Amino acid sequence: MELRTLRYFVAVAEELHFGRAAARLHMSQPPLSRAVKRLEADVGALLFIRSPAGVTLTAAGAVLLDEARDLLDRADRVRVRVSAAAGAASITVGILGDGTDPGVARLAAAYRRTHPGVDIRIRDTDLTDPTCGLRTGLVDVALTRAPFDGTGLTVRELRRDPVGAVLRTDDPLARRGRLRLADLSGRRWFRFPRGTDPAWQAYWHGGAPREGPVVRSVGECLHAVLWNGTVGLAPLGHEPPAADLTVVPLTDMPPSRVVVACGGGDADPLVRSLAGIAAAVYRGGGPGRAR
Repeated sequence: MELRTLRYFVAVAEELHFGRAAARLHMSQPPLSRAVKRLEADVGALLFIRSPAGVTLTAAGAVLLDEARDLLDRADRVRVRVSAAAGAASITVGILGDGTDPGVARLAAAYRRTHPGVDIRIRDTDLTDPTCGLRTGLVDVALTRAPFDGTGLTVRELRRDPVGAVLRTDDPLARRGRLRLADLSGRRWFRFPRGTDPAWQAYWHGGAPREGPVVRSVGECLHAVLWNGTVGLAPLGHEPPAADLTVVPLTDMPPSRVVVACGGGDADPLVRSLAGIAAAVYRGGGPGRAR
């Protein structure tokens, strides 16, 4: 059971769709499907129930997902510690699990030009940890969204994005040109697992207690809207991949802040350079306003 195969499995389990998982992994779908089938043969159990709309986890798949996440996190910690001991020129960047931000691609190109010899490792994280592993030492710097508990961290705002409600297109509210949070009062909403950063949860719940399905990833949130008719939230300009979903602007929702975060007083020149380049790149354009 290879770590790479486990990463493939986790991507499919979080996206609940082979096509979206393949795009997230920057690979084509057929080899991803073959790798998952080999994994199922290896563990001797069916991990997914497949359908034209996507996939759902079996009981065995849910168990493996929890174990695989723990194993991959531990493997990441080993890499970080070994690299530090070897003194290699490397940096690990945590990115919140939303690969649609064009600013990330511009930042990657600018950083490679500035530091061509540096080994840049990327850790793509789900929505349950807005610091992307920064607090646990899995990454050196995080490209993420605020708010979250910034105690002991240096957080620099890059851009502000207005936010909208993600709804099914047949939802009566989907025909509105704009909404207020009060319009969604009483509706079922997505929630994050227990233990997720309170400030992060409060923001994405619109500042009110919510009831509804627990999600860990953008894909799971969108599926909750699609299958259950719950309310989702997304920055404007990040159009949902499904034709049956739409985003309606929320006029009284504070904007979502794109930020770069690192350890407070971090003296690593590679981290400082990335933060500075990020500020310059995000001032150059993209949705919302750079700060």
